[in-house]
Amino acid sequence: MELAEFNALPAPDAGYVVRSCARIPSFVTAVTAGRPYAGLDDLLAAARDAAAAWTDEEVTAALADHPRIGERPTGSGTGAAMAGREQAGVDPADDELRRRLAEGNRRYEERFGRIYLVRAAGRSGQELADLLEQRLANDPATELAVTRAELAEIALLRLEGQVTP
Repeated sequence: MELAEFNALPAPDAGYVVRSCARIPSFVTAVTAGRPYAGLDDLLAAARDAAAAWTDEEVTAALADHPRIGERPTGSGTGAAMAGREQAGVDPADDELRRRLAEGNRRYEERFGRIYLVRAAGRSGQELADLLEQRLANDPATELAVTRAELAEIALLRLEGQVTP
């Protein structure tokens, strides 16, 4: 939808658009409340500021809406459709890659207690598996910061895909 249409939506409808990008209530509220935006850059700046304020608990809770890398999302909502498109670089026929991702996901969840999240859009399955293996070496605080940055990047890319100038 165009920015002018987003600006004119009733708050609950605008909230639905933002929530499909990141299901973090403070993010939805901040971005929705900032309307009307003069331009897409203003909307994205507001979203970036709102994402910078996420708590560790909000980041962890938001991960529940993301499928594991290498697994197809379940559900039929906008978020599931976006996640499916974002992981298009993972070839489901590549058994070795699927095995690597499944093993990496298992090790990551054991180490950090949450799913591995990375911006998958525009990346190959090989690149996603390599990044997963590299991030397993992070300490928990560093990894949480990386996850927060990845989640924010995903939310901004999704918002930019939902709202056009």
